[in-house]
Amino acid sequence: MTTGHGRTPQDGRRPGGGIDDTLWSAVGDPTRRRMLDLLLAQGGGTATSLSAQLPVTRQAVAKHLMVLDRAGLVHGVTVGREKQYRIDSVQLARAVSQLAQVGTTWDRRLRRIKDLAEAIEEKAREQVPDPTDTREEARNGRR
Repeated sequence: MTTGHGRTPQDGRRPGGGIDDTLWSAVGDPTRRRMLDLLLAQGGGTATSLSAQLPVTRQAVAKHLMVLDRAGLVHGVTVGREKQYRIDSVQLARAVSQLAQVGTTWDRRLRRIKDLAEAIEEKAREQVPDPTDTREEARNGRR
């Protein structure tokens, strides 16, 4: 279930505790990440002001802003003929929290893979006869 702007209920996560794909898709694009950086640094901006600082058209910036708005990362308020966009700090904090959770999960997974690889390597070393051992049992593969 999502809210009216494509956001998931309450905590920015999908029911059942999964990662919010809309949020991750929004921050997965390098242009949108750069836009978030600019909005954070400048306290807000319009599609026109952002397009002057990016290698994309105003129309492309407007589309990126709509994606960020649907994810809840920015909110636009109409001022004159343009919308002034600002970062939603609560939703940005949720994104950072989810990123940290994913990082922790992958750190655990990679540690398990490393431990498994080291165990396999150790077992392989134990099975290879020592070429410097001159005993008959070692040459015949018995220890």
